Amino acid sequence: MYIQHNISLKSYNTFGIDVTAKYFISVSSIEDLKTVLQLKDHPNKLFLGGGSNILLTKDQEALVIHLNIKGIEIVSEVEDAVTVKACAGENWHEFVLWCLNKGYGGIENLSLIPGNVGTAPIQNIGAYGVELKDTFVSCEALSITNNTLKTFSKADCNFDYRNSIFKQQAKGKYVITSVTFKLSKKNHKIHANYGAIASQLELMKVNTPTITDISNAVIAIRESKLPNPKEIGNSGSFFKNPVIPKTQYQSLLQSFNDMPSYPVSNDEVKVPAGWLIEKAGFKGKRFGNYGVHKKQALVLVNYGNAKGEDILGLSRLIQKTIERIFGIPIEAEVNIL
Repeated sequence: MYIQHNISLKSYNTFGIDVTAKYFISVSSIEDLKTVLQLKDHPNKLFLGGGSNILLTKDQEALVIHLNIKGIEIVSEVEDAVTVKACAGENWHEFVLWCLNKGYGGIENLSLIPGNVGTAPIQNIGAYGVELKDTFVSCEALSITNNTLKTFSKADCNFDYRNSIFKQQAKGKYVITSVTFKLSKKNHKIHANYGAIASQLELMKVNTPTITDISNAVIAIRESKLPNPKEIGNSGSFFKNPVIPKTQYQSLLQSFNDMPSYPVSNDEVKVPAGWLIEKAGFKGKRFGNYGVHKKQALVLVNYGNAKGEDILGLSRLIQKTIERIFGIPIEAEVNIL
């Protein structure tokens, strides 16, 4: 374990943005991480996991710490459930596949989400009617200030839509080192009615889906709609779906009678940001080396050698346009650095 100098971060972020880390180190154990946190010559530190939820807009002067802590273990199990602990550096999708191979259910709808296990709780990743918090038990996180491990329960994490304590009060104070989940071993709860899963299962000629069938359906849907970051740089969904008052939604229907929505509460609905962006004319729009994906308007892409500043500028143009047309502010889901 040693500090490297002037390292390109292009392969460490799924957008494929080529910025330089003045100082870079990869850690593969909690003890290594504790040692690095005590380095007084580098007071400013930036933590990188799978690099799937960030947009790098400039060279990094801070010490970039690549979290590469690996390992999966069964903590406990009973007849119908199992508790599994996965370290932060495990690739999320590979962890999902590991669970499916063991017959463990609960996270199959989250198949093919990019990134690592350690960053999953930060934004409470979710897809196709399931969120991380549904199976989350706890996570261990290392305090940046006093170098001690703390366990966060589900209640401690204050999970919300694409949100958690790690994006709020605890932001920049902890590094998640492992996450523990409670998964089913039998009598799995199948979530097959959200989005295009039902129609995909029909195409697959599956009438009574297993958890593996659900995963395969989700993978097929995602691959048909979302670009592979290894081929076209992107961070998945760039924006959150906005939640607006029902009264505002009813008013907007007078001008946009095909605007979809999903109930959130008695007083609020969620509007798909992708629909807003497409309606505003951005879907498939290209600006040289970057643009909006042709199949999914939520995804901003780097076609090759784009700068982070370019993509950030495009995101701000989209936000301003959406607010001007619909009166709805939309927030970025990715972290801008």
